Amino acid sequence: MFAILAAAAQTGWSQALPDDNAYSQERDMTKSVHIFPNPATEFIHVKLDHFPASKVKLTLHNIIGNVVEIETELVDEHEIRVKVKDLASGYYLLAVKEEEAKYRGTFKFLKR
Repeated sequence: MFAILAAAAQTGWSQALPDDNAYSQERDMTKSVHIFPNPATEFIHVKLDHFPASKVKLTLHNIIGNVVEIETELVDEHEIRVKVKDLASGYYLLAVKEEEAKYRGTFKFLKR
């Protein structure tokens, strides 16, 4: 087994693993968006560590992918509140998009 790992290292196979700087930054950006509370009953809050809330576009999808209309409110420079009170109970996907940083993330939450 050691021979296989040594051969893989010599061929550059280990360098193909995604640990370059771009991958690391993308992973850090995903961790900078927080959705709470989960599960939710009336509102969910989207906390953005690295983006101004005014430049973020939110899209809500039901579990089968259909777009659902939502009401949003800017709480402060880095937080958005989304009204989910009138939604049917179940799982939803919230797509978060910020063009300038080329960020896209999707977050699942449960509406009770």
